[in-house]
This record gives sequence, C-alpha cells and structure tokens, in this order.
Amino acid sequence: MKKISVVSGCFNEEENLRELYDRIIDVFRGLPDYSYEIILADNCSTDRSRDILRGIAAQDGQFKVIMNANNFGHIRSPFHALLQASGDAVVFMCSDLQEPPELILDFVKKWEQGYQVVCGVKPQSHENPLMFRMRCFYYWLLAGCSEVPQISNFTGFGLYDRRVIDALRRYNEPYPYFRGLVSEVGFKRIEVPFIQAARKYGKTKNNFFTLYDMAMTGFVNHSKLPLRLAVFLGFLLALLSLITAIGYFIYKLLFWNTFNLGLAPVVVGVFFFSSIQLIFIGIIGEYLGAIWTQVKNKPLVIEEERINFGT
Repeated sequence: MKKISVVSGCFNEEENLRELYDRIIDVFRGLPDYSYEIILADNCSTDRSRDILRGIAAQDGQFKVIMNANNFGHIRSPFHALLQASGDAVVFMCSDLQEPPELILDFVKKWEQGYQVVCGVKPQSHENPLMFRMRCFYYWLLAGCSEVPQISNFTGFGLYDRRVIDALRRYNEPYPYFRGLVSEVGFKRIEVPFIQAARKYGKTKNNFFTLYDMAMTGFVNHSKLPLRLAVFLGFLLALLSLITAIGYFIYKLLFWNTFNLGLAPVVVGVFFFSSIQLIFIGIIGEYLGAIWTQVKNKPLVIEEERINFGT
C-alpha cells in the first residue's frame, strides 16, 4: 500500500485540533487502498493543544507529534515537520481549518495521474477582503520580481511526491520560504483551486511583523531586483541632480540679480535623498540578515519530545 503523510504545524489551536484530525480520518476512510500517517508539530503552545495532541496520539498510533522545546516560528517549525514525513506522498496544510482536508482526495487523484506537485491555490477567500487583495498584490509583485516563476495565491497547501521532499532536503535552508522552494525545485505540477474558508475558532497568529517577515523572506530568497533597483535609482537620481544643478547654474548666470534659490528646495532635496538612502540601506540590511542566518546554520528547531515515531 502506498503511504500518504499529512503534515501540519500548530500553535495554540486547541479548538481546531480534534476537528482537524476527525476530518482527515474521514478522508482516509474514502481511501482504503492507502495507509497514512499524520504529523503535527506543536510550536510550544501555551493552551491545551499539547494535552489534546497527546490524547489523540494515545488513541491512534499513526498520529505522530513533535513537541518543540521553544517557539521557533511559523516558517521553521512546519518545514521541519515536513522533512520528517515518510510517506510516498506528503500533504502539507495548516491546522486552522481554513484549508479543507477534504481536498486531499483531489490531490491524491492528481498525484496518481502523474503530477508530483499538486498545489492548492485560493483564487477566492472568505478572509478580510482588504487583506486578500493585499496578498494578491504581493503574489503579483513577487512573481514579477522573482528569478523563478512563482505560484499565485499559493500558501504551501498541497501534495508533494517523495522525490520532491527529497529534493527539498538538499537545499539545507535554515529559514526557508517554502512556497518559493516549491516553484524552484520544479517537477510536474498542477494547481487545484479552492475557496479559503474563514477561521472558525481561535485567532490568527499572524500580525504585521510576521507577515512582513514572510514577505521579505520571499523577496530576499528569490530575487535580486531590490538590490539592482538601488543601483539603477542611484544612477538616475545622480543624473537628475546633475541636470538640475546645471539648469540652476545657467539660470543664475542669466538672472544674477533677480534669481534667489532659497532654502526650501535644499531642505526638500536633502530629506528626499536621505529617505531614499535609508530605504535602500534597509534593503541591504535584509540581504545581510539573510546571509547571517545562512552562515550561522542553526537547526530548524530543537525538539523536546516525539510521540509515536518509534525508535
């Protein structure tokens, strides 16, 4: 029997975990020709999530749990859990129930048709309309800047063949941008659209800083365009400054007694150029930070405990 692994991460999702498990099990009742394993990585939850995970694991030996020793973030912890999967195909999803487990059936059908990567994309969503539009704009912007074609409206939800997982292992990324890696590794791919549901229980763990972190990780890992923009804009502003200086000089020669420059243009120019410099210093800092992360080469997570993984 082929084995399907379902992998997810969680942090303070006590209200969603039991329903997530029940819905996944219902899916596998419709797939009697496949065995399964479910891997949940708990990112040091402070609610009852760990107790619930232990309870489910005690009832089902194929439900495997990784307890992290600390909160290692929403990027590193799920990716680490993904690499622990042993199935012939691996389904990667969130634990907040906004990504329907029932779509696994469609994923498996596409996989059996020969697709090694089956991506769940969300052309529609029941989340905040403004936030959804902002996400769509980000996907569009990243796709336009990236060195490899990116998948629009894709969060990582999907099915991946064992060969894809083995390829991801070779990247040795200490801070991976998973959806970008999926585009980069290649393989035969198909997209399956779905409508993202609204969150039923709990609150999102994302805020401005986590979303900004993920967005900048995508740009830094998959595009050099921001750095090149700094160079191009520097040349352009230098040329404009030279032209302006020559124009002012000529005008002053022609109207020596009546033309007064004043302080306003100088002050505006200084603040404008200072702002441009600070923006691009920040961009360079993002790339330096990514290099520093690579150089330190920290492990993705430190595990406190494993349940049902055997010896």
